[in-house]
Amino acid sequence: MTKQAQDDLPAVSPPDLSGKVVISIDAMGSDRGPATVVAGCAISAKKNPDIGFILHGRKSVLEPLVAKRHLQERCIIHDAPDVVTMDTKPSAIMRRGQGTSMWSAIDSVRNNEATVAVSCGNTGALMALSMVRLRKLPGVNRPAIACLWPSRSSTGYAVMLDVGADIRADDRDLLQYALMGASYARNGLKIERPRVGLLNVGTEDHKGHPELKSAHALIAAAAPTSDYDFAGFVEGGDIPRGNVDVIVTDGFTGNVALKTAEGTASLIRELLGQAFRHTILSRIAAVLAYTSLRRLSKRTDPRRVNGGVFLGLNGTVVKSHGSADATGVSAAIKLAFQLAQAGFSDRLAARVASTLAARQDMP
Repeated sequence: MTKQAQDDLPAVSPPDLSGKVVISIDAMGSDRGPATVVAGCAISAKKNPDIGFILHGRKSVLEPLVAKRHLQERCIIHDAPDVVTMDTKPSAIMRRGQGTSMWSAIDSVRNNEATVAVSCGNTGALMALSMVRLRKLPGVNRPAIACLWPSRSSTGYAVMLDVGADIRADDRDLLQYALMGASYARNGLKIERPRVGLLNVGTEDHKGHPELKSAHALIAAAAPTSDYDFAGFVEGGDIPRGNVDVIVTDGFTGNVALKTAEGTASLIRELLGQAFRHTILSRIAAVLAYTSLRRLSKRTDPRRVNGGVFLGLNGTVVKSHGSADATGVSAAIKLAFQLAQAGFSDRLAARVASTLAARQDMP
């Protein structure tokens, strides 16, 4: 077909997404390419009829991928020709990022076209753009990244923050993390009164540096008016035990802990596989234990809890792993949908505002 003939074709109207929870997707940020992101959208769309998408990226690339997955009635495509790569510096994005899929995805939340943005892209650039385009909530000094951590609690998970937004955090930052983490647990995990712990090198009151001790006092003082129970200091071993629902720490410590846990989980899965393939008898045992092993595999699969939530902004952003496959992308979208459906952003803003007001009224 000639270009003139293409120009003469009637314009196709975008799908009507009214009545659906609309998620804004940076379709170009994945290490695996846009096909994986669209495949993740297809998994989510199949499971959930109430979800719609705004995909941001190169329209010429995304249109055939959307058509292949039969998502035309669930997706609006915003053409964004440029891509934020993993080695792009945040400062460069601030100067020249207007045409990127990441910028466009965040602006859809800013313009109230979508409720939550999801991106697999560069974490530093995504946080910088989110802070500039969405702005911080009043009273929040440093936003945080919160992740779900498998634990023995009744919900099966705990919330941990910060896991990498900022390596620094003073006592008041840690108090804000406690407030935001409790709100996330309340809305994301449906825990009416979350138990909050402050990560330290020991549980004794005399351990830890002065800012941790000061944060301990602030978090404890805010607990009665903020609908959470403060469990005091917790150690690294307490993270998966289920003793607390929210673990508060600085971004440096949280990121090291997260990466260590992910690496350990992968090692255990690999060692189990090797053990059950070692002999004929072990292979027979693997067949007999197939159902239990499959359950364990799902429970320790980091793809199924993929998605860190940026907290403390005027809007919600979910950061997916850059290497996530379609299952991982779908998990991040599911998390975004749950938070959007719960009105998480508005509830978090109200919780932070009310707690800060209460603290200002204290003598």
